[in-house]
Amino acid sequence: MKTIETKIPGVYIIETDVFGDHRGYFMETYNKPQYEKCGITCTFVQDNMSFSAQKGTLRGLHWQNPPYAQAKLVSCSKGKVIDVAVDIRKGSPTYGQWVSAKLSEENHRQFYIPRGFAHGFLTLSDNVEFRYKVDNVYNKESEGCIRYDDPTVNVDWGSLLNGIEPVLSEKDKAGPSLEDANNQFVYGGME
Repeated sequence: MKTIETKIPGVYIIETDVFGDHRGYFMETYNKPQYEKCGITCTFVQDNMSFSAQKGTLRGLHWQNPPYAQAKLVSCSKGKVIDVAVDIRKGSPTYGQWVSAKLSEENHRQFYIPRGFAHGFLTLSDNVEFRYKVDNVYNKESEGCIRYDDPTVNVDWGSLLNGIEPVLSEKDKAGPSLEDANNQFVYGGME
């Protein structure tokens, strides 16, 4: 297993060993002791999967506020996506900055996003299956969201969309700016 650090401390791209032969392949998608060696020490309690039928589907940018905050270990088991994490911890030296990773069924990469980050992804193919391991259960009342195109965050979705309009939920179309969002994360605070 290889852990690739991003420009934001605590956010990692993970490449696991894939053992293939004429029948196909085998890989571990999670091994607690191995992930702990990389600094991922949370206990995952829920697995989620989403399906997006259309290329250009954009989901995000979402989080859950404390005490229901979630760290996420995400991957793409079918198709391909660009996955984005935005630091929303007030007072953080990287507040409002984002990092991304391309995840696909071919590269088998995973992206680890700690608590205190907004998360979203854009499908780069049709028929995408996206998987999440999270360390806290879903709680609707603690949901937070910012607009995918917030100019202060400035995620570079445009070059990936190649001029097409993203497919968005009503919730994501109506998301507030980072400045106006109900964000309860504080850098160095309890999450």
